[in-house]
Amino acid sequence: MRPAGAIEVDAAVRAVLRDMLGLSEARVAAFDETTPLFGALPELDSMAVAGILTELEDRLGMLIEDDEVNGAMLETFGALSRFARSKVA
Repeated sequence: MRPAGAIEVDAAVRAVLRDMLGLSEARVAAFDETTPLFGALPELDSMAVAGILTELEDRLGMLIEDDEVNGAMLETFGALSRFARSKVA
């Protein structure tokens, strides 16, 4: 089942980051559009990226193709959320 809108998708992205990276609820709740992710969070390494993308696919019912994965989509929380929203729209 796909979330209905941006708020639900953003909440799912936050939950995946929290669960997969072991981040606190408070830390993830403070993320905004400009919060840097890849390269800024030591917990977010290349192995974690694969797990996060798989979990997003499962939770949001979307399919991510390998050629869609790039550094720009993981640069900030906003970029990752926008990517996820575009996949469930």
